[in-house]
Amino acid sequence: MNNLKLLLPIILFYSLSASNSLVFGQEKCKVLTPAISGTYEGKCKNGFANGKGTAIGTDTYKGQFSKGFADGEGTYTWSSGEIYTGEWKAGERHGIGTYTMHVNGKDSTQTGIWQHDKYMGAKPKEPTIIYKVGIDRYNLKRIKSTQNKVLVDIFQNGARNKGVTNLNMTATSGFDIKVGESVGFTEVVFPVLVRIRYTTFNKTHAATNNVSFEFQLFEPGEWTVELHN
Repeated sequence: MNNLKLLLPIILFYSLSASNSLVFGQEKCKVLTPAISGTYEGKCKNGFANGKGTAIGTDTYKGQFSKGFADGEGTYTWSSGEIYTGEWKAGERHGIGTYTMHVNGKDSTQTGIWQHDKYMGAKPKEPTIIYKVGIDRYNLKRIKSTQNKVLVDIFQNGARNKGVTNLNMTATSGFDIKVGESVGFTEVVFPVLVRIRYTTFNKTHAATNNVSFEFQLFEPGEWTVELHN
């Protein structure tokens, strides 16, 4: 009984210490956007909201933080009822997301790409493969560029395919171009439909195959297309 009486004050002391430490830690964890800087619950780093958390002020944000700002995936709810769910960067809508607002008493949504808190438009459609024969695998990659190009590279057994014959490439826009060993089109207007036809040996060089690859690209930029036989 005496031992229990001695233990109770010690347990109470450590409980209060832990509670105070938690509160103190939360007070030190800052959210730098004023509208959500009232209370914060979540992960911290160097005194700032960092990682997954929830911040509540006049508005509410739940999601990823970095250095005190909404950064990453998250949902922001304004006091007026508007909601944005999507990507954030340094406290601004930046990336792909959906914004739901009230217009004439009805919900209206904008889904697409945001940059520095401004809506830039709908997300472009993904590339469409229309026809494929004789292709083991392919890779279509876009590089952000002011030059609108489509460059094609053909490979076999991990190296450039030197046995390509009867190569025929057409596109609905652009001019023929050759960059190193890559061939394709420049000054392309998107969307663009590209058709590629050629003949090549199979991997064992025991026979020849007629290859066909047809695809459509929608988003402007510089595209590289890798075909593997």
